[in-house]
Parts: sequence; structure tokens; C-alpha cells
Amino acid sequence: MLTSTAPYQITWEKLPDDFILDDEPVDNINQPSLAAALTESLLLAGRLPANALTFTNYGICATVNDKIVVKAPDWGYVPEIRVSRDEVRRSYTPQLQGNLPVMVMEFVSDTEGGEYSTKPTYPPGKWFFYEQVLCIPNYTIFEPQTGVLEVYQLDDSGQYQVRQPDANNRYWIAEMGLFLGLWQGSRENRTGWWLRWWDDNGEQLLWGSELAEQERQRAEQERQRAEQERQRAEQEQLRADRLADQLRAAGIEPDL
Repeated sequence: MLTSTAPYQITWEKLPDDFILDDEPVDNINQPSLAAALTESLLLAGRLPANALTFTNYGICATVNDKIVVKAPDWGYVPEIRVSRDEVRRSYTPQLQGNLPVMVMEFVSDTEGGEYSTKPTYPPGKWFFYEQVLCIPNYTIFEPQTGVLEVYQLDDSGQYQVRQPDANNRYWIAEMGLFLGLWQGSRENRTGWWLRWWDDNGEQLLWGSELAEQERQRAEQERQRAEQERQRAEQEQLRADRLADQLRAAGIEPDL
């Protein structure tokens, strides 16, 4: 991807309270569900520390050549913030308020949304901002309708290079200690492609509905085992009763 050779100065300043953020709705109805699913499984698996930050269509800020730049990825993950959550209610400034994001994602919308824009002049394109300004190590572009997943990683020269999936068609995200991959199925009345997490043992991080179903199945298995044990005990008692009757018929009083 083309990058700029023009000099630019990056500083990290808090977004002014009177700065007007873009409040347009998200591009399509699927984006909030896709983002919520990614966060939910992290939380339920204990993979979301109290001082970590996940965000959805939320402003990430930097000041480039004295001009504030705000981009709102469809999903992202910051491993640690160093301020209270009240201070990052509207936006987040890396370095000033905590760590850089280690992952940002864009979900391709029905219309071209600039996910690949390398425009270096103000306001810079998303790709340029994530790669050259924020230097985010992992950038993911996902097409929910077709299930096309592109994962880019920052190389030693500071440029994104496309990654190839492993044998399981997943990508190891070292900064999160998790694999990212595709999954096809249903959640919240949406059937299609989703992004999912797997741990280093290959175990999928589950959603709440899946954990509830897993618990329901476990309880049902326990109920079935208990029923089988009850039936076995009844059969044992019947055998014991028949034996006692046979002994009495033979004039022997059984020692019960």
C-alpha cells in the first residue's frame, strides 16, 4: 500500500469537550451484532481484563500536524487503559490515556467505506491512519455477506502485510493470545458468517447462548444418569425381592 513521504508530526492530546463527533448511524444492521459477539465471548471466557477496552464505532484520536484526527473502527481492542472509564466515554487517545489498540476491524458495508484508503493528507484515510499514525499491529477487514476475511500485520518496516491463515483457516493474534477465524451459523436472528475466537488449545470461546445450551445439555445428561441409576436401583431391588421370595418358598428365611 502507498504511504506518504511528507513529514508529519504526531501528538497525543485529549479530545476537546466541544469537539463534534460524527453521530451518523452505522452502515448496516449487522455491524453492532458482529462487534458485540466478539466482545461477549472475550468477557465470558475471562479474556477481558477490567482495565482493557473494546470499542465499537468509537473515536480513536490522534493529532497530526496540529489537526485532530478521529477514526471510529467497527471493532477494536486496547489491552490496558490508564484512566477511568468516565474519561474515555466519548473517545480514546492512545499513549495519553493508555496503550495503543492491538487490533482494529472494519466490516465492509454495502457501500465502499474507505477501509483501504491510504490518503495521507488531512483527513487521512483509515488504512493510513491505522498503519502510519497509530501503528496498530493488526488490522482486519471482514466482508460479512461473503465471509471474506483479510488480516494484515504490521511488518518491521511499519507497513501492513496480508497474512495467510493456518491449517485450521485461523490467524494467531499474538498480542491477544488467541486465534481469530470464521464461523458460520446463527445468533440473534442472524444466520451467516461471524468472526470467532479460539484459544491456543483450539477451544472456541463461547457466547452466552452457547454456554447456556452447554449447561442445559450437561443438566440433561445428569438427569438421564440419575434416571438410569434410579432404574438400576429398582431392578436390583426387584431381583432381591424375587430371591427372597424363592428362599421363603424353599423354607429359608432370608437374612435381609
